[in-house]
Amino acid sequence: MASIRRLLRIGALVGGLLACLIPHLVWRACRRRSPWPPRFLALAARSVGARVRIEGRPWHGDMFLLANHISWIDILALGGATGAAFVAHDGIARWPVIGWLAAQNNTLFVSRERRGALSGQLQALRTAMLGHQPVALFPEGTTSDGSALLPFKPSLLAVLLPPPRAVMIQPVHIDYGAATADIAWHGDEPAGTNAWRILGRAGPLPVTIRFLEPFDPADCADRKAIAAIAHNRIAQSVAAQQRPSASAIAPV
Repeated sequence: MASIRRLLRIGALVGGLLACLIPHLVWRACRRRSPWPPRFLALAARSVGARVRIEGRPWHGDMFLLANHISWIDILALGGATGAAFVAHDGIARWPVIGWLAAQNNTLFVSRERRGALSGQLQALRTAMLGHQPVALFPEGTTSDGSALLPFKPSLLAVLLPPPRAVMIQPVHIDYGAATADIAWHGDEPAGTNAWRILGRAGPLPVTIRFLEPFDPADCADRKAIAAIAHNRIAQSVAAQQRPSASAIAPV
């Protein structure tokens, strides 16, 4: 059955891509901002079994999203829900097909290894923020098992002091509930192995995207303060979901 599920989900992914690709290329040829990448991401999320639910309200103006990172499905779910462009490791740009698709959504590829590259990356991020497309960053810098947040890396948050345009920062908690440990991509698991396992997974995958209280970077002293506020708000949301309910611990 796992093989059949993989075939069906891969077929749905290819079908969604073909349905979105031609109109996307037409929009690009007309030099218009294409609405099709987020539509494809939403279709792709559903194709792999994700059932996305929104809690809270996305900021209606220009926003910079800071989210926890558990799985590659995060990008499909969050991108489909917000239309955000992502900041991603430059190694992804070299992945066949995936790198090209990421570029179609205006992904900003950065390097964590090249010394002296930060100033150029900040300038590229500032340029990206001059448009009105939301920008999303996973400040943990890698995926985790979802049990607790990793420390946030504040280097790229320097772009928000001051931001190139008025923007609010919105922390986001991506929550897979009881399925977190089953689908998390962390440790030394190869990307292909993780994807193959998730594509063969039985049943739907509930994903809750919680938009937490936004804040103004102008109120923060430095990039570390921005990272601390976002980290605390997401960590509180994670802890609230992990806390047993009163009914679960009440004596019978």
